[in-house]
Amino acid sequence: MATVGYLEGTDPIVLSRLSARRVGTLPLSNGFDNHGKFIGSVTERDEIDLIIGPLHKVMRTQRQGFYPQDLLGSCTDCQIPILIIVPSQDHMAAHEVLGQASEIMTLVDPAQLYDRVVALLNLA
Repeated sequence: MATVGYLEGTDPIVLSRLSARRVGTLPLSNGFDNHGKFIGSVTERDEIDLIIGPLHKVMRTQRQGFYPQDLLGSCTDCQIPILIIVPSQDHMAAHEVLGQASEIMTLVDPAQLYDRVVALLNLA
């Protein structure tokens, strides 16, 4: 069974559809929202196959000198793919604000999220 880690604000319908396909879901926190397990402490033992969440959840701490690549470092160390939800018309702007951190994640339009997750987890 696959497991998807998700940040607060991820579409609950997408998560429910995945659950109906026997995909486990694990809430993750950016460290400020206390939504679930702190994303910075994710390890291979969590057996997370994919992480999804909205852009604002990984950008929230940049003012304090804590950048998206810092927040997601443990995920990249574990080689967990990361999908960041951003409307397609804003992808270029999102790449700009993410800078080099955009290299460790894939931007996905909300309307395409479910299909991208299904494809990445080979559920089709």
